[in-house]
Amino acid sequence: LAFVSLASGFLPRPAQAQSDPAQPAVQNVASSPIGKVVAATGSVTIEHVNAVAVQANLASQPGQTKVGDLVYQGDVVRTGADGRVSINFADDTSFNLSSNASMTLNEFVYDPNGKSNSTLFNLSKGAFTFVAGKIAKTGDMKVETPVATMGIRGTTPHVEILEDGTAKFSTLIEEGKSQVVKKLGAPAAAQPQQA
Repeated sequence: LAFVSLASGFLPRPAQAQSDPAQPAVQNVASSPIGKVVAATGSVTIEHVNAVAVQANLASQPGQTKVGDLVYQGDVVRTGADGRVSINFADDTSFNLSSNASMTLNEFVYDPNGKSNSTLFNLSKGAFTFVAGKIAKTGDMKVETPVATMGIRGTTPHVEILEDGTAKFSTLIEEGKSQVVKKLGAPAAAQPQQA
């Protein structure tokens, strides 16, 4: 009988409700939105990696991304075979992701009056077009791909990451700004003549 009394001290007790909701000890920058979905069609999901509360969706009820949804530092944005999404960020950077794309929002630090602004986004697959915002002009904007990390200084790149991991890069030119300026370099070295 003494054994039963002692063992009951180790058994779990009924859960008790807290009178005050839990508060984070330190406010995390990841809890502040860094951008917003402005267009979404087809299958688009945003995984809130750093979220405190996560809502589980049943397979029959997918968590479909919609216009107005917020994105946070650390989020992973994915599009399906029929998906496309456009996201505008706090510094006026705009990203458009096409089908079968994946992008992780690793870092986003922006203060309109600051000099230490920075962005690091990781594009792991799919095609992306984006217009660089204020961070590219006043800080350090980097876009990582499987083959290279690009430092962005205010251009409009188009990046396509192929299934084999290779990437294609191009820069879009705004209408009316199609003039190409050639830089003069050092003359090519003379090639030896063959006899």
